Amino acid sequence: MTRKIEVHFLPELVASESLRGATVVVIDVLRASTTIAQALAAGAKEVVPFRDVDATRRHSESLPRESYVLGGERGGVMIDLFDLGNSPAEYTPESVGGRSVLFTTTNGTKALERCREAYRVLIGAAVNLAAVCESLGETLNIQLLCAGTAGEVTREDVLLAGAIAYQLSRHDEGIELNDSAQIAIAGWRNIVARAVGAGKSVSDHLAAEFRATRGGRNLLQIGHGDDLTLASRIDSLAIVPELDLQNWRIGLP
Repeated sequence: MTRKIEVHFLPELVASESLRGATVVVIDVLRASTTIAQALAAGAKEVVPFRDVDATRRHSESLPRESYVLGGERGGVMIDLFDLGNSPAEYTPESVGGRSVLFTTTNGTKALERCREAYRVLIGAAVNLAAVCESLGETLNIQLLCAGTAGEVTREDVLLAGAIAYQLSRHDEGIELNDSAQIAIAGWRNIVARAVGAGKSVSDHLAAEFRATRGGRNLLQIGHGDDLTLASRIDSLAIVPELDLQNWRIGLP
């Protein structure tokens, strides 16, 4: 059976049925994917994603207060009466260690909803690029789902999708790539070439690229420029968050 990688620039561009039986990597580099990975690396028990704020709060009412933290954002800003926002720097062993993170974001947690019929759902970011690629191994049907921002394509997500697709396909000439995957790979290879040409690390060049994106500019405007550096640190975490589709919890396998 032929191996394939398909990239989807927005959740709205793919039907849930098209992801049935596939291994999906959900990508929201700025910042949900990065923050989820950081939370679990910091010792959070799990990350429980919610589509909206009200559902997050309702779920919290059934739990002992010491067992969870409320995390997330709307418009990039921490939600009123939540414990944490969506900055990976906030998710430390002291703030989340041993506790569940009840989590809702503008784009990332909504993208997860599109994956309910998938076989596996992984969380991908630059910080765990190599770990995600290793976890995918010889998987035949790989779908890379970019979260986007408010229904618009975001360059940082497309670049990360390109990085994953490139790493998996560069030694496998028989792999099938859809047009979006080929576009994403071209974008990633351009980033790598420009970093090499400038004598910079790819992570440093990626941080500069992130600052020029719509999402990056938004973060700079609201005072979260440091998140761009954290999100661009390629392979700083050797973990692969995975969504338990039956219990709707993200943890480490």
